[in-house]
Amino acid sequence: MSCDQPEHETRRGDPIRNAHTEDQDSASTRKLSGRTKLILLLLAIAALVIGALWILRYEAHGKYLQSTNDAQVRADMVTVSPRVAGYVAAVLVAENQDVRAGQPLVRIDPRDARAQAEQAEAQIAVAGAQADAVRSQIREQYAAIDQARAQLAAARAKAAYDVGEVARYRPLAASGAETRQQLARLELTARQSTQDVRAQEAALAGQQRRVGSLQSQIRQGEAQGQVARAQLASANVDVGATLLKAATAGRVGDKTVTVGQYVQAGTRLMSIVPLDRLYVIANFKETQLALMRPGQPVSIKVDALDGIELKGRVESVAPGTGAQFSLLPPQNATGNFTKITQRVPVRVSIEATPAARRLLIPGLSVDVTVDTISAKDDVDHIRDQQEQAMRRGRNR
Repeated sequence: MSCDQPEHETRRGDPIRNAHTEDQDSASTRKLSGRTKLILLLLAIAALVIGALWILRYEAHGKYLQSTNDAQVRADMVTVSPRVAGYVAAVLVAENQDVRAGQPLVRIDPRDARAQAEQAEAQIAVAGAQADAVRSQIREQYAAIDQARAQLAAARAKAAYDVGEVARYRPLAASGAETRQQLARLELTARQSTQDVRAQEAALAGQQRRVGSLQSQIRQGEAQGQVARAQLASANVDVGATLLKAATAGRVGDKTVTVGQYVQAGTRLMSIVPLDRLYVIANFKETQLALMRPGQPVSIKVDALDGIELKGRVESVAPGTGAQFSLLPPQNATGNFTKITQRVPVRVSIEATPAARRLLIPGLSVDVTVDTISAKDDVDHIRDQQEQAMRRGRNR
């Protein structure tokens, strides 16, 4: 306490020194205030310049960039399903295995299909044997026809002879040289010969018609053979279908099949994902589509690649909003209506290196930005056309 008292008294008791100190502090404050103003002025100018540059950049290009994070990597996956039912004899691939097009995947027990094929082959043999038997009957029938022709010729010759005898005896009987009884017997014989000719003609016609009937049996047998051959072809297809092969190159996923499992036709066994043909489906708001056109460049940022930016192109725009293709599309006329901004799927191709493609799989989330500056004049062109159409309508 004794030491602090003199110092306190000294500061309070030296007004000249205190006034000098206050003048120095005021000058320093005025000097610092001027420097601060300069710094603030420079910062304000820099902020204005940056803002002006940002506005110029936005007006020149930025407002034509349409972005969305409602986007995913997709692929046209192939579902592997059998076309025949049976027990699974072997599973030839593993989960997540890369396969090539045509590589065997699953083998179903082919014995049932082979039995059907053998049955069809037997039916073909039976139909062929029946046709051969009918052909033999036709050859026999031609011999019977020849015999009937010979009998008809003999009957015609006898009938002609009998008619000649009647003609020869009739004058003799009239003159009394021959008895009328003999003439009557000759006339009866001539009538019998004529009837025999007609019978032989009918027999020949019947034998000839039988040939047509036998030929129709041959055609029927050939048709049965064709049916059996079609059944054999179908059975052979079923035999080939017992070995399921990859329709495209890709990676096996969602494998649910095991050895010994009984599968029906159409049962989903696994999927093949063609990783070399990936694309992006980006769901843009309807307010972002005015300038979006196929072929425009796209910037793609994949979350799984630590934000690495890939390039792409707009391939196509869906012909309807996502709600229209849903299981239960909205019916806005059935009750109170609340307007909701709709989204439209846009397909985007991916332009990436093989190393980057190996890391991409369907379902990954991405951020998509489309540069629509190439179509910046389209809206004005459409607006001008509409105004011209309206003017033409008013002039009418």
